[in-house]
Amino acid sequence: MILRKLSWIKKLGPGLLFAGAAIGVSHLVQSTRAGANFGFGLVWALVLIHIVKYPFFQFGPRYATATGESLLDGYRRLGKGVLLTYFVLNLATMFTIQAAVTIVTAGLAANLFGITTNPIIWSIFITLICATLLVIGKYKLLDNLMKIIIITLTLSTIIALIVATFQKESVYNFTQILPEGSIEVGFLIAFLGWMPAPLDVSIWQSLWAIEKQKDTSFKFNTKQAIFDFNIGFIATLFLGICFVSLGAIVMFNSGEILSESAVKFSQQLITLYTKNLGSEVYIFIAAAAFTTMFSTTITTLDASPRAMTRTYNLLTNKSHKNMYWFWIGFLAIGTIAILLFFMSEMGVLIKIATILSFLTAPFFAIINYLLISGKHTPKKWRPSLQLKILSWFGIIFLIGFSIWYLFSL
Repeated sequence: MILRKLSWIKKLGPGLLFAGAAIGVSHLVQSTRAGANFGFGLVWALVLIHIVKYPFFQFGPRYATATGESLLDGYRRLGKGVLLTYFVLNLATMFTIQAAVTIVTAGLAANLFGITTNPIIWSIFITLICATLLVIGKYKLLDNLMKIIIITLTLSTIIALIVATFQKESVYNFTQILPEGSIEVGFLIAFLGWMPAPLDVSIWQSLWAIEKQKDTSFKFNTKQAIFDFNIGFIATLFLGICFVSLGAIVMFNSGEILSESAVKFSQQLITLYTKNLGSEVYIFIAAAAFTTMFSTTITTLDASPRAMTRTYNLLTNKSHKNMYWFWIGFLAIGTIAILLFFMSEMGVLIKIATILSFLTAPFFAIINYLLISGKHTPKKWRPSLQLKILSWFGIIFLIGFSIWYLFSL
């Protein structure tokens, strides 16, 4: 009934899917850790990386709706080598990323719902639920489901933050800091790598925008697509600040060392919040945490297979029937295999994936910029001078920060 009255919400889609994919490990785990370890000291990094990455994410839905084709089709126009590079990079990281978000979701489920504390069993169960939802409802179900999830996530997170702010009578230090030492610098790079998301998520955005255009009940044009994206992007920034604030208010200087284990981390997270804020806030923390991770798990399980299907079709110059379902099955099996055989190395695998996401960010930034500014994009929808300047700044920042990191090893 509410969604019917708020007709503009119906027009939202890829932007909220972006938020669903982005607000996951980067927010619940990395942002909470940032607050727990540095207080409010890394808010500058959170805001800056959103500004830096903004244009390159926005170019996804902008290009798709302006041209009627995905960024992957655009990459093919730039050269087969560009598309092949993406295929290899995505193949190298998609299983680890899916395993990372699934195991955190499983850890939360184990602590919230009981039944079993075995994260592998929960991971298999959650993967099957997500795959079933995608098989039955496809994009339309994912689109509608994400509206409910994001609204639930936002409200529960805001309530939890309000309760935390009023119950903790501390004096907060908002001095911004630059981490030093290999461990702290490594955390900063990992934090930036997946905040708000890896830059290749712009490709998912373009694919979702193409799917949204198939909805004939309204016109999803480029102007609407940019507005839709901005709503999702602002939500990721706002909730990122919320999670950093929760970590800073509840966990900073608590003496608690957050575990690398998904199950233990989830238990610590829930316990610390309820111990400091009271048992009455449990339902809000639980809702915020679980919806955060479930939304990421289902969107990534849809997006990577969707991207790999289109990439493979473009590389082979032919359409392959049921390829999307093949990649979903392949990703699901690969994810479970990683969790079964490399569970003890998950912390290392996640760190490698996040750092790789940051180091490859200049590649995606440059090709997205070249594509949106070039002859393949209609002149009307090429970026303005202000957006070009922001893009140049973003490319220089991403390259410079990557070089700084490599020299600090």
